[in-house]
Amino acid sequence: MCRHLAYLGPQEPLGRLLLDPPHSLYQQSWAPRRQRHGTVNVDGFGVGWYAPGDPVPARYRRPGPIWSDLSFTDLARVVRTGALLAAVRDATLPGADGEAAAAPFAAGPWLFSHNGAVAGWPHAAAPLVSTLSPVELLSLEARNDAAFVWALVLHRLRAGTEVGRALAETVREVAEAVPASRLNLLLTDGTTIAATAWGDSLWYLPEPVAGEGVAVASEPYDDDPRWREVPDRTLLTASRTGVLLSPIASPAHSQVHRPESVPPKEPCT
Repeated sequence: MCRHLAYLGPQEPLGRLLLDPPHSLYQQSWAPRRQRHGTVNVDGFGVGWYAPGDPVPARYRRPGPIWSDLSFTDLARVVRTGALLAAVRDATLPGADGEAAAAPFAAGPWLFSHNGAVAGWPHAAAPLVSTLSPVELLSLEARNDAAFVWALVLHRLRAGTEVGRALAETVREVAEAVPASRLNLLLTDGTTIAATAWGDSLWYLPEPVAGEGVAVASEPYDDDPRWREVPDRTLLTASRTGVLLSPIASPAHSQVHRPESVPPKEPCT
């Protein structure tokens, strides 16, 4: 369900990251190579990016397939950024929210995407409603599971929880209430990336451009041998200078896991 990508690095046109690679996010909308659930991602797409000196990202989203938007090619050719988050969507359930249901979701400096599904949505998620205030529930951007999961993450971020911990705690909370859920989450504020692998594929590429930065994606967008797969039930946190992988404890366990530090300059073996 869905494919997404986040990038931190030197300024690049959107198209070089999203359209040009041989297995780009554009191509993944109809021919993903590693998607475990669903076959095409045609229920909307979006990209959010950061301009120099502005901590609040811009967004471009549409309700249909990425290939049906003829204007996006021109936009992607001229807009440059050093940080972005983009996604193509395969809806959990058909709905009428259109563009509002397409990632990335945004609040303040943050961009967010959910690759997966809350099992039994919406009824199975009812026990999680008490986490949110009435205002937070009424402020949901769309009536889909991704928007609801984003509200749970944002609730923690606004309370001051660190980004990686906010994702990991949300994954454990949802997985405890609805165990069959798939919860690959992706979050950036333009300076760091946090992501979870929980039920679907997740990869990262150190130094994707000019020996700098990092790309984190549902699947590799090219055949660079340095791509590394993230183990399932793992939290990834990354900056332009490093990547950290930490196992996420299952909801039934509380033991502390020692993080694995993975410098981006280390070659893939």
